[in-house]
Amino acid sequence: MEVTDSHRLLELVQQRMPFGKYQGVIMADLPENYLIWFYQQGFPQGKLGEQLGLLYQIKLNGLEDLLTPLRAGR
Repeated sequence: MEVTDSHRLLELVQQRMPFGKYQGVIMADLPENYLIWFYQQGFPQGKLGEQLGLLYQIKLNGLEDLLTPLRAGR
């Protein structure tokens, strides 16, 4: 994994959702059904949309264990 890839994963366990129903929730803790809704509606533009899309793929494919060691370090 490249440094940039690990940085993107680290952001998911550090940053909080900036708006909406789950405002203030750590992004990695967003429920899968919320990410599915975003997928169906279209992710927002920019970095937030990229982060939500990455998190959607992680949860969809059952790869949340990738985030576990990063959570411990937060």
